[in-house]
Amino acid sequence: MSLRPPRQTVVVAAFAALVGIGTGAWFFNRTLPAPAALPPRAVVAAAGIGDALPPIALSDIDGRTIDLASFRGRPLLINVWASWCGPCVEEMPALAAFADAQPADGVQVVGLALDTADGVRDFLARVPVGYPIVLDTPGPADASVRLGNAQGLLPYSVLVGADGRIVKQKLGPFQAGEIEAWARH
Repeated sequence: MSLRPPRQTVVVAAFAALVGIGTGAWFFNRTLPAPAALPPRAVVAAAGIGDALPPIALSDIDGRTIDLASFRGRPLLINVWASWCGPCVEEMPALAAFADAQPADGVQVVGLALDTADGVRDFLARVPVGYPIVLDTPGPADASVRLGNAQGLLPYSVLVGADGRIVKQKLGPFQAGEIEAWARH
């Protein structure tokens, strides 16, 4: 009994080796097409303390457009939130109480929801508020970013003076009793 493989097996193995070597050489030496260029990322100027309120006009849950500049002449507290954000939900009753306690020339509170209209409607059915709520789609150029929220975290609040300039910015939820003192400038 011979331990040598039959001649046909050797020929097939040699042919397979040559095909493998040729395929490998082709694969590693071929010219790859240049990767497709990514679309440019929107560059948004983020407002800071002392800057004018950027132009922001957004729809409320009923589709009416609210221009935040229309509140100029009185202080404006913009609270950026979402119905799925636990800390946002926790601070909402305190914001609503603060807004309800304001005189006609006091601080106007506006909620800016980075959410869907349905998500906001469902939330407001459980936790009604008396101040305006506007909607925006979360993203790298949303209103929150334009208001200075570089980290994109929620909740985020901005206090705008009666003159239309940003006075304060706050990342994170208000603690109990903090809103009144924070909104004074």
